[in-house]
Amino acid sequence: MTRIAALASIVAVLSLIASSSAADEPSFLRFDIRDTDNQALPCRIHLFDSANKPVKPEGYPAWNDHFVCGGSADLVLQPDTYRYEIERGPEHERLSGTIGLNANDSKGVSDTLDRIADLRSLGWYSGDVHVHRPVEDVPLLMQAEDLDIAPVITWWNQQNLWADREIPATTLTQFDGHRFYDVMAGEDERGGGALLFYGLKRPLEITQAEREFPSPLTYAGMAREANPEVWIDIEKPFWWDAPVWLASGVTRTIGIANNHMCRSRMYENEAWGRPRDAERLPNPRGNGYWTQEIYYHALNCGLRLPPSAGSASGVLPNPVGYNRVYVQVDGELTWEKWWEGLAAGRSFVTNGPLLNCRANRELPGHEFELRPGEPLLVNIDFNLASLDHVPGVEIIQNGAVIQTIAVDDVRELQLSASLTFNEPGWFLVRAITDRPETFRFASTAPYYVAAKDAPPRISRTSAEFFAKWAAERAERVRKALPDPEQARAVLAFHDDAVRYWNDVLARANAE
Repeated sequence: MTRIAALASIVAVLSLIASSSAADEPSFLRFDIRDTDNQALPCRIHLFDSANKPVKPEGYPAWNDHFVCGGSADLVLQPDTYRYEIERGPEHERLSGTIGLNANDSKGVSDTLDRIADLRSLGWYSGDVHVHRPVEDVPLLMQAEDLDIAPVITWWNQQNLWADREIPATTLTQFDGHRFYDVMAGEDERGGGALLFYGLKRPLEITQAEREFPSPLTYAGMAREANPEVWIDIEKPFWWDAPVWLASGVTRTIGIANNHMCRSRMYENEAWGRPRDAERLPNPRGNGYWTQEIYYHALNCGLRLPPSAGSASGVLPNPVGYNRVYVQVDGELTWEKWWEGLAAGRSFVTNGPLLNCRANRELPGHEFELRPGEPLLVNIDFNLASLDHVPGVEIIQNGAVIQTIAVDDVRELQLSASLTFNEPGWFLVRAITDRPETFRFASTAPYYVAAKDAPPRISRTSAEFFAKWAAERAERVRKALPDPEQARAVLAFHDDAVRYWNDVLARANAE
């Protein structure tokens, strides 16, 4: 090697060392997010490096691909180009952008997050009934998502937060005036699917449960003994045991905005639930339509079960409050009044669009009376606000789309529709966005039409749907439980369900 070449080699090595040292020097990024009154605004931040890897900084509650903060966050990062998305539930704008950081850089993202709606001012309060996040993080998580109600699941089959700690005398906490969370919600998730429990003072003893024994309805009975007013939710409509739970009459809501619907993807199969016809309802959004169909079958059988919404944040990728249910409350919000409104169906579920709806000036859940010989004209007025494009708002009557109101590409709309009833039935309003990767939608709870001199409308097709399903599930349980005593105990519930649905089928009075 010549002297000149040797010197060049030394210079190259020194240059590489210098650049490596510079690359090891951190950079600093500050987020400062405020509301229109210039007050710090709690929010959720998705921050990705150039390899699309999410950044979850220490000191901030984080899950999956995001973290939350009280409005400001100070981060120490490696030099890179970063992409960010900032959100605060469906009532606020989204912010997004990129920022490049060199070694020793100190930069900031400072912006205002405007509202597109203020439903709380109109008496609508939002809740996520399926939260698995650490109890100590819940207040900030609720603020960052502008969420009002959150039962927090702290016991769940083999997991029990209270196994080695004292149960507090009061499990309900109120803060910010209008936010409530309770830390004694629970979940029984096994072979037949998942039931969610609210309103108990202590966990159910379910840690020894096997996949199919005892029946989830055994635990439901124990819950009702502990508190006759316990709230039991069917977490998803397509769970195998759904026909059994529906027949039992112990459940009060059913999750049609559920954790198979995620912020940036769908879980495209039914896990261990009843599979759909994927050719008729293809991926990626087929599971969302299947969920709706099953719910409509239940309504078509004369059941009145309001919809619920849950995100399963802490187990599945969603942020807290991604799937949420808004409930209309008259006057000051209390925990009890919110659940009363949910029970009455004065609600809508959403993971995006916002539907403030009235039919003949009445809220969802209302029952209209059909008078003899007189058709019932229903005029529907609703306000739609959405960050994502909604091609059209659908009017669903007795399970079928009977009208679609085209929507212009605007942020907020006042819309109306009308329909006529000549016999008992039900209807609701639904809006589905055109996001291709997930099922992002809103749906009101049903309105009902009844007549004093006529029985409720029962669809033969829907009754057959559940009768066949219940019989199929009973056979699966029979094969799964070789122990005769266990099989006898569990199958008693399934046999009751088969009889129930066959009785509904015998009373069917419509196709």
